[in-house]
Amino acid sequence: MLGLYVALVGATALERLAELVVSARNARWSFARGGVESGRGHFPAMVALHTGLLVACVAEAALADRPFLPWLGWPMVVLVLASQGLRWWCIATLGPRWNTRVIVVPDLPLVDRGPYRWLRHPNYVAVVVEGFALPLVHTCWVTALAFTVFNAVLLLRFRIPAEERALALAAGGAAGAR
Repeated sequence: MLGLYVALVGATALERLAELVVSARNARWSFARGGVESGRGHFPAMVALHTGLLVACVAEAALADRPFLPWLGWPMVVLVLASQGLRWWCIATLGPRWNTRVIVVPDLPLVDRGPYRWLRHPNYVAVVVEGFALPLVHTCWVTALAFTVFNAVLLLRFRIPAEERALALAAGGAAGAR
């Protein structure tokens, strides 16, 4: 099962690369329309944490000889897939306004459809769920715990307020990114 788990983590890494391609294209679109970037200081830490999650999943599974427990692993696979679905629903809903960075295009209305109809920051729900579910597919509980704590303490506590400030500054709160 370790080989299949490594393949799942590898597929997640490829998905992350696809996100970066979409993000770069969308950043060009946003900047061409007067987009303003905020909160750049936390971006390197975010990249390091998300890269570390993928590396740690494989390392802990292999080095600590973590087993695949079907009663835990299969529900976690479902959560990983659901988090990817939610993430790409966010990307599709925001269209060219979605980005891995905080870039807001002034004078665009706030998006209030798709998952944004119910949640203000649904992409972060996907990140949180994936952050504990992906490691737990193969009982990598240390990685799940560490990512969850670091994500909450080091990233989301800065990232969400940075987005909220950027949205509030652009057109009196009606802005184009989440």
